[in-house]
Amino acid sequence: EAGVCSRKLLLRPRIFLFGDSITEFCFQENGWGASLSHRLARKCDVLNRGLSGYNTRWAKIVLPRLIHKDSSAENTVAVTVFFGANDSALKDVNPKQHVPLNEYADNLKSMIQYLKSVDIAEDKIILVTPPPLQETAWEKECIAKGEKLNRLNATTGEYAKACVKTARDCGTEVVDLWTLMQEKNQDYSRYLSDGLHLSGEGNNFLANQLWSVLERRTSALPLLLPYWRDVDHLHPEASLLESLHE
Repeated sequence: EAGVCSRKLLLRPRIFLFGDSITEFCFQENGWGASLSHRLARKCDVLNRGLSGYNTRWAKIVLPRLIHKDSSAENTVAVTVFFGANDSALKDVNPKQHVPLNEYADNLKSMIQYLKSVDIAEDKIILVTPPPLQETAWEKECIAKGEKLNRLNATTGEYAKACVKTARDCGTEVVDLWTLMQEKNQDYSRYLSDGLHLSGEGNNFLANQLWSVLERRTSALPLLLPYWRDVDHLHPEASLLESLHE
């Protein structure tokens, strides 16, 4: 009987992080995804579904292959949807990644509708706007690749506003990173490593902003399996397998 019980899978709660390179890189040292995963250790799996270079046009197509309805769909605590840094690329300089503003908003709405169709309610969805762009630093990156400056902070801001409006229209949470990082005319360049992607300080900033949303949703989650001092070392099966029946 113990052998049968021990094969029962533990369906851990989970959080999906869906986005572009800023999400793909979020499990690097001091990354915002790694920070969330550390805070939720033994409570919730944090799954990275970041795709470097992707825009919402492509993301909408692949989302059903990354997140789908299954027997543990109800265990999804939250999904972050973090796009816009590539969509807002200037059409005449970077047509491959550029997505028109109206289509960007429509694509976000489409992804929200899809998530709802697989039983992930809007109150579990967190949109994140692109961060501000530090043009001088990013232009240096572009020139190093033999390219012209292909993004502007003002343009990125329009996409951020569209993201915020979409969240409000659809009833989801939103972290307006573009606005928060520029509050009180602060020097937001410290949040960016190359003018576009997040620095260590930027990763910490985003992790804290997301944690303010996620903490109240995860605070009641129990620790996975008993604390080691609570395990009966003479009869460990009784302590460890009992939690599988709760």
